[in-house]
Amino acid sequence: MRIGFVGLGIMGSSMAENLIKAGFQVTVWNRTADKCRLLAEKGARVADSPRAVAECSDVVIAMMANPRAVESVRDGEEGIIAGLKPGTGYLDMSTVDAETSIESARLAHEKGVLFLEAPVSGSRQPAEAGTLIIMASGDRELYDRSLPALEKMGKKVLFLGDVGNAARMKLANNLVMSGMLTALCEGMALASGSGLDTAQFLDVLDSGAISNPMFRLKGPQIAANKEFPTAFPLKHMQKDLRLALRLAEEVGQPLFVTAAVNELYKKALAEGFGEFDSAAVSRIIRK
Repeated sequence: MRIGFVGLGIMGSSMAENLIKAGFQVTVWNRTADKCRLLAEKGARVADSPRAVAECSDVVIAMMANPRAVESVRDGEEGIIAGLKPGTGYLDMSTVDAETSIESARLAHEKGVLFLEAPVSGSRQPAEAGTLIIMASGDRELYDRSLPALEKMGKKVLFLGDVGNAARMKLANNLVMSGMLTALCEGMALASGSGLDTAQFLDVLDSGAISNPMFRLKGPQIAANKEFPTAFPLKHMQKDLRLALRLAEEVGQPLFVTAAVNELYKKALAEGFGEFDSAAVSRIIRK
């Protein structure tokens, strides 16, 4: 299967590399050419536009930062849709709102192309290790066709039915993650501010019912209050919170805690932490 990959950011570059390692013929495109060059050294072909990627692929995967970025590579004369042939597949792994995915499906179907949305749960390290959680919905035929590739990028792949369901699931997932991370930051600030040893505080958390991998990874980094690798940029977390709150408004579901967490992330974004890891919200809490 010939796979195209559009969008080689923190996540996409590692996901594409895992496909190359698995033996797939991969063609890539990214706005920043340097990222294409690194994958070309590992065996990828490089195209000069999203359309050119689509023209030589059986399935095109896109991994973009937000709905606007999805539209920028999807639409227009040089976009993915323009290059797709009937019977091929368009697989969008970006985290976007359901409406963006539904529009992508509509455009794909107009050209006789199959569509699947498949956002992921995980950050830099799981992307590198191929252990992401992949939530897919849309055309089952494309899901079945793409499963061998998806299984090289994720440790768990779920099919969730109609287009839009995966987008909604991902937003609900990130809503919980951002809340947990904020609670960790506040707990550590309180422990430190009241004279407790934060290492012991983290040991208590890890020994009880709320033990989890994120606390084990982020806790020591937050305690050190140093620059740490950006696994999931804060600006993307705030984008997901914004989309989750919009979805909640549409379905009439109050999200009391999430609304407060979003304001905290907006503050961090306004203070210049957008490109930092999402755990940089701790610096706002400590103030």
